[in-house]
Amino acid sequence: MTTWHDYLKEEGQPPSWPYPIRFDQEQEIDTDVLVIGGGIAGCWAAISAARQGLRVALVEKGDTVRSGSGGPGCDHWCNAPANPLSRVDPDEWAQHMASRPYSNGIGIQIQCREDYDTLLEMEQMGGKIRDTGNEYVGAEGRDDATKFMISPRYGTIHSYLPDPRVGEPNFNPPETRNNVVIRVWGSTFKPALKKECRRLGVKIFDRVMGTSLLTENGIQGARVVGATGVNTRTGEFMIFKSKATIISTAGAGSLWFMCMELGGYTNMHSRAISGDGTVMAWRAGAELTKMEASAVTMIATGYRHKWYSGAGDASYENVPLVDAKGRRLPYPIQGWVDAGAMVPAPGVEDKIRQAIMKGEYELPFYGDFPSMPEVERRATWNLMLGEESTTRIIIDTFNKGGFDINRDLLQSYKFIEGQSRPQWRDAGYGGGVLVDWNLKTSLDGLYAAGTQMFAPEDHSYAAATGRYAGRKAAAYAREAGDLKISCDQIEKEKARVYAPVKRSNGIEWKELHAGIGRVMQYYVSEFKTESLFNIGMEALERIEQEAVPRLFALDPHKLTRSLEDLSMLEYSKIIIHASMARKASSVPLNFQRIDFPAVDPPEWNKFITIKQENGKVKTGELPPDFWGDMKNQYEAHNRDYTGVYKAG
Repeated sequence: MTTWHDYLKEEGQPPSWPYPIRFDQEQEIDTDVLVIGGGIAGCWAAISAARQGLRVALVEKGDTVRSGSGGPGCDHWCNAPANPLSRVDPDEWAQHMASRPYSNGIGIQIQCREDYDTLLEMEQMGGKIRDTGNEYVGAEGRDDATKFMISPRYGTIHSYLPDPRVGEPNFNPPETRNNVVIRVWGSTFKPALKKECRRLGVKIFDRVMGTSLLTENGIQGARVVGATGVNTRTGEFMIFKSKATIISTAGAGSLWFMCMELGGYTNMHSRAISGDGTVMAWRAGAELTKMEASAVTMIATGYRHKWYSGAGDASYENVPLVDAKGRRLPYPIQGWVDAGAMVPAPGVEDKIRQAIMKGEYELPFYGDFPSMPEVERRATWNLMLGEESTTRIIIDTFNKGGFDINRDLLQSYKFIEGQSRPQWRDAGYGGGVLVDWNLKTSLDGLYAAGTQMFAPEDHSYAAATGRYAGRKAAAYAREAGDLKISCDQIEKEKARVYAPVKRSNGIEWKELHAGIGRVMQYYVSEFKTESLFNIGMEALERIEQEAVPRLFALDPHKLTRSLEDLSMLEYSKIIIHASMARKASSVPLNFQRIDFPAVDPPEWNKFITIKQENGKVKTGELPPDFWGDMKNQYEAHNRDYTGVYKAG
């Protein structure tokens, strides 16, 4: 019987495959700055480096025009305290933001100092950041002079402490708002970024997955001198030689999800996020931190419908909730307790839950669009939901189905979906690569940006840190010496990459993914103990020893998915190593160890670091504010930064 793999070997390519199959063939690219990951941070990094007059190559697994979690769009440009309407000092605001446990003070300071400049540069490229068409005149937060749409949801200018007025509608009056968040037309951003990359001569390699970092003489922990990759359509092997490399592939997704079909793709982030950059850095010897952190996924899992719940989520910032008989619920609107909080305080939700049990409110609840002022109704539906990456498809579906915001209520799934749930977790906003004030990792020649770093933030954070990393990497590249590539390192990586296509049967990527997800779901989930970690590690190592050698792929697409699984497998092991190292429970890290029940004891108020040294796992620690004085450190490392965009 002839298998599909046999057919490929005999015929050269499948009858329906529109691209030539080039397994084992090589392409070599020489550049000054290499950016791996063409999402928001990666595009900004490439543009920033190219403005310095250097040769830049950008590698992206998808199509740069819409790739990454922010590719489809965004509706909020957060933490822009340098904007002219802001009522807070950028340095003070950065200090406030970084005061949250296990934050990234370096990235936050960069964001608060530079993301307004970044936004203005985005406008110069063609991105829409103002209500230039006067569509929303009269909307809450719109400034008639600048035509900026300030978000009325975000906190007060005076404190991060709970506000005693929580539960009252409009508890965040205009005179107390910090004005650091601007509502934007984020769907216009990514096409503008790709266009600017091309204008500046950036060599874009779309549909190429990065697979490894090349180190000087192939030594783990040595200077990074390039990377390898594979074309996801042709299977061609790519070898990049670079004086400086920036990784911006984000964190990891779907580690805890066991089924890829039950609810569609069960993650709100890009399908391409599979921990590739973090694992590449780990294998090269870079230091990581906060890898033990994860969070219960409450949105866009395919198992819960929280994003469709009306008031209580970021993009539905002004929508009031009513019960089945039209009675208004006491959800606070126009702002939450804390900057960045997207849901009411637990006490508010508990109050409503108790009222339901007493019969004071009747389920289901509804988002009451018709009761809103007309301009607010349009701003929420068209601007907030229409520009956000995860909600645009929702409103498109409703619009096609005949939903009318002027007439119809939108059913909320809040409370009717029940409170018990499996622990669908996400590591994407916890751990990552450790960086210094130049956004350089612990390896020479390697930089990181966006959600590739530990404790990342939002879209504007990715943009500002990508822009920053680009100019820092470019400065390094100008002074870098000759590259010393190891041919043996390349050949070993090539053998690893193509192993699945050398087999004609065994298991495919979905089976491997399910196995990894099952291990993480059972042994690295809500309940954490040393024995569970040991069982989980043993199970992952057994998968690596018994299942991976049977992994086969019949075309470049399946090869890509297989390589993503291998990244996720290694990423899962890293999480367990880091989890074993923290011998205490922690609320900010969402980390509860049954065998070490003390919650956030002072002696464990520190970052746990983890890296490989000569193939062995080595852990370390850093104080919670290891970055030092944020304002002084930023200024010491950026004496030549003017903060004024000049077209190049």
